[in-house]
Amino acid sequence: MSTTGNVVVITGASSGFGALTARALADAGHTVYAGMRQTTGRNAPQVQAAADYADEHNVDLRSIELDVNYQNSVDTAIARIEAEHGHIDVLIHNAGHMVTGPAEAFTPDQLTELYNVNVLSTQRVNRAALPGMRRRGQGLVLWVSSTSVKGGTPPYLAPYFAAKAAMDSLAVSYAGELTRWGVETSIIVPGSFTSGTNHFAHSGRPDDTTVEAEYETRYAGLMDQVATKLAALAPQDARASLVSDEIARIVALPAGQRPYRVHIDPADDGSEEVSETADRIRREFLTRIDLADLLTVQR
Repeated sequence: MSTTGNVVVITGASSGFGALTARALADAGHTVYAGMRQTTGRNAPQVQAAADYADEHNVDLRSIELDVNYQNSVDTAIARIEAEHGHIDVLIHNAGHMVTGPAEAFTPDQLTELYNVNVLSTQRVNRAALPGMRRRGQGLVLWVSSTSVKGGTPPYLAPYFAAKAAMDSLAVSYAGELTRWGVETSIIVPGSFTSGTNHFAHSGRPDDTTVEAEYETRYAGLMDQVATKLAALAPQDARASLVSDEIARIVALPAGQRPYRVHIDPADDGSEEVSETADRIRREFLTRIDLADLLTVQR
């Protein structure tokens, strides 16, 4: 096992982008902590699969109990990693959950739960991991966003889209607040990969089934239509590993040379074009108010 790479922690690493990224980074020689919840329960098979992968490929891939919904779980996991290695080099915000259905049919409590997983989780992990990065004056925080933040937004995904937009906005603000500490930010923007992840298969449904049924009278089969069309838009070779491979490439770049935002969107829903404009305006505005130094990490 290599001891020359970065110490990486990734949230939501039991499946999908998270599991693929954990393996790709371990293959690249990093020490990877694959954070997931219920490691001795529901996700015990995923823990065993990661251990088997580590043994078969002679890499340093370790599962760790890390439930992003609870600060105590987050604090315990981060403290354990720092105790074992003295530091964390790379933090990857990947945990997330999708729901599908008419927006009105979701209760406020359901939206609260969704924001908890997709948005508040990043704040919990940041508050645990960033103090160490700031003390050392180096590190990389990598956020897994979504093209839905600024690209095409089909109906029946509103709560998920809103949560990812909130997370992306938080990432943008954090980027400027961390540069003077020497901590870099990269925002990865995947498109609608309909295979290779469990987003659609494990998506939640509205609690208010009465309202959901009312919408079905006007929008019958809409979600199936959306999923089918999204799958058709993507090229046949659009593998979810494109995302994990790109994350591994970014992590391997020298400090100070990592990109601020990268899109991996085989369906090309327009997000990259809009983001380029938004990110340019951000750069220009920070320059106008004499904060251009916040655009590049301080070493």
